[in-house]
Amino acid sequence: MEVSPYGLEALWSQGDFVIKSVAVLLVAMSIASWYVILTKALQILRFQRAAHAAGHQFWDTTSLPEGIATLGTENPFAEVAQAGVSSMRHHAAHKGHLHDQLSVSDWVTLSLRQAIDEVSGKLQTGMAVLASVGSTAPFVGLFGTVWGIYHALVSIGTSGQASIDKVAGPVGEALIMTALGLAVAIPATFGYNALVRGNKTIIAKLNKFGFDLHALFVTGSRSSSNEADHANGSNNGAKLVAVKGA
Repeated sequence: MEVSPYGLEALWSQGDFVIKSVAVLLVAMSIASWYVILTKALQILRFQRAAHAAGHQFWDTTSLPEGIATLGTENPFAEVAQAGVSSMRHHAAHKGHLHDQLSVSDWVTLSLRQAIDEVSGKLQTGMAVLASVGSTAPFVGLFGTVWGIYHALVSIGTSGQASIDKVAGPVGEALIMTALGLAVAIPATFGYNALVRGNKTIIAKLNKFGFDLHALFVTGSRSSSNEADHANGSNNGAKLVAVKGA
């Protein structure tokens, strides 16, 4: 079967080492970006379900251990809650140490902030790949185009034939590299922007959950505004029991 002189197959079969290397690099970048997009999208969906449980089921329980149990395992909101419980226990068990110079409120704030920052770091994992692919893939494809056009013009000049049928094939094949670069960069850029918005939403919910936990640990009850909202939307307005005995 004769190979079409204007397709990707001809580009691969007639291209030199540089063109083939650029094509392989673009394919690898595309696979990496789609892997990050799919895995991070699933992670955000999982964290959104966890946020819903933290905003409703957690506060409907009557004790902290029960509330944390409702969040399940591998749940960032459960990790934040557990960090707060651990900080309270640590502060109560090490009275007289240097950290007693910090109030319970400050100590809990630092512990919750550290836990939230760790979750934020997990959310940011892989985002650098998308940012790099989105910003560099067009230039990688452009490099392949420039290289292909250069060799096409050298070949045309050597043969001495500059008719349209002799020019269209090599130049068209070279321009395919630019199209490949854009095909790799556009999904990576859109995916990056969508994931950034999703991450911001999760982090905002984590911060709100951390604020409510801080109020619970320090005062023994959830913040008054959130308690009112929760009581209006649910028949079960039970508060979690005091934390110091948890």
